[in-house]
Amino acid sequence: MNNKPKYHFFKNTQYAMEGLIHAIKTESSFRLELFFSLFVFLAIFILDIELIYKLVLIVTAFLILIVELLNSAIENVVDLVTTDIHPLAKSAKDIGATAVMFSIILHLFSWIIILAKSFFNA
Repeated sequence: MNNKPKYHFFKNTQYAMEGLIHAIKTESSFRLELFFSLFVFLAIFILDIELIYKLVLIVTAFLILIVELLNSAIENVVDLVTTDIHPLAKSAKDIGATAVMFSIILHLFSWIIILAKSFFNA
């Protein structure tokens, strides 16, 4: 059985926007990360650093949001499949949370390295 709809650019964009709106309404972690990302993006554009460094910071900031959305999708699927407390369900959710944590650590290390290089080696 294939319940996958036929590809249509505008319809798929609508699905993506519905997913974004749903995540904003229901996922507190995503809302928090989205809120902080506004300040992060503002800081990136204000900082007087090389364009390549700005791109690294933008990519790693977006990566946090992407990984959080994927983690939320994993959690939703696990919750759909079982309401029981099962070791594999817990493991799936914990591994998704670890992916989010690693993306945040990557972003923070990028900031530290770029700021150190830009301001202490200038």
